[in-house]
Amino acid sequence: MTEFVFPEDFAWGAATASYQIEGAYQEDGKGESIWDRFTHSRGNIVNNDTGDVACDHYHRYREDVVLMKELGLNSYRFSIAWPRILPDGKGRVEQKGLDFYKRLLDALLEVGIKPLVTLYHWDLPQKLQEKGGWENRDTVKYFNEYVQLVYRELGEYVPRWITHNEPFVAAFLGNFLAEHAPGYQDLGKAIQVAHNLLLSHGMAVKGFRESGLNGEIGITLDLNHVYAASDSESDRLARDYCDAFNNRWFLDPIFKGKYPEILMNLYQEELNKIEIQDKDMDIISQEIDFLGINYYSRAVVSYDEDSFFKYKQLAPQKSEYTAMDWEIYPEGLYDLLKRINRDYTSKPLYITENGAAFDDELAEDGKVYDEQRIAYLEKHIRAAHKAVRDEVPLKGYYLWSLMDNFEWVYGYSKRFGIIYIDYENKQRRVLKDSARWYQELIVQNGL
Repeated sequence: MTEFVFPEDFAWGAATASYQIEGAYQEDGKGESIWDRFTHSRGNIVNNDTGDVACDHYHRYREDVVLMKELGLNSYRFSIAWPRILPDGKGRVEQKGLDFYKRLLDALLEVGIKPLVTLYHWDLPQKLQEKGGWENRDTVKYFNEYVQLVYRELGEYVPRWITHNEPFVAAFLGNFLAEHAPGYQDLGKAIQVAHNLLLSHGMAVKGFRESGLNGEIGITLDLNHVYAASDSESDRLARDYCDAFNNRWFLDPIFKGKYPEILMNLYQEELNKIEIQDKDMDIISQEIDFLGINYYSRAVVSYDEDSFFKYKQLAPQKSEYTAMDWEIYPEGLYDLLKRINRDYTSKPLYITENGAAFDDELAEDGKVYDEQRIAYLEKHIRAAHKAVRDEVPLKGYYLWSLMDNFEWVYGYSKRFGIIYIDYENKQRRVLKDSARWYQELIVQNGL
């Protein structure tokens, strides 16, 4: 008996990203991305891994679509590699790159899987990085030219678009914490990058409206619900700082047309240096059709006067953790969905990423027994159903990830997929137990 049933039109999908799965990094005219450059600099990635081959999806996409169909997915979220279409980021168009995405979209539509396409999942063309990257306002213009090209060439195939995936990560992990490409440690640079990413999002939305295409467009933000470690006034202040930095930095401009005042006060010196033009906030706050939410864990914080951020994040002792050392806290997903719906928008919400890395291994019988992942997914999908029951307009769930892949700075050392990739054996695909579990959930449209 199905205990929790979702709406009939609920989207059940899985998500991937171009650099993490495609490989073929120098094939068919593709240009260099900042992640190609970053991974080829030794010491940046665990085991000095690169995405040069990754899951070889560029050559094996048909096989992967067959597996998606077998799993019963009714939607698939993937991203387009900007330098595969515009090798220099602007100017010359590489038709072979466009043709690859047309073939992939054709394959999906042939088997009834609706594509959800992300226009930018961090693989900026290196040629543009050499001109200042996202810190340079010209990159906003070049991004707009890129998305206009994609709309013209692929618009008839795609019912739903995402402008950016996790601009917070692209801005701050890439330009302030140096953990991601391009690898800088400069807060002023990161803040300018964040603003320009938001501006390019608004331009992409505006361009979509002007294109006359049917369909919907939104953005995906990585969000977490923030909890104070205690009821003290200082810890509640820490919660507000963390929430503003992690969540509101992007939510407020998109939905309210302004940056959070608490951040404007804390980072006043850096913010005074960045370029914000008169009409920017109007463009950034263009109306979107939906919001994508990537949720993995919560944040528990206490006040820390000595910290640059004025808070420190704690690791609750009695909790379970994934192989990424991320706390498993499904209640945070429910609290987050309720909060976004209450404070920001009544528009449709999609969980565009949710999942967990565990130390999966092939058993002697050739199977992968990943009970921990099944438990993780079940708890979070129950939390999602609770939100639907409580009238949150949640319209879909995309687990991360369809397959094990290149996990950024962790290389191939972390496995998030429901399909096991046997890197030692020509990227052979093996459905994990979690894949069969998800298959059954989709059949039942619930738990």
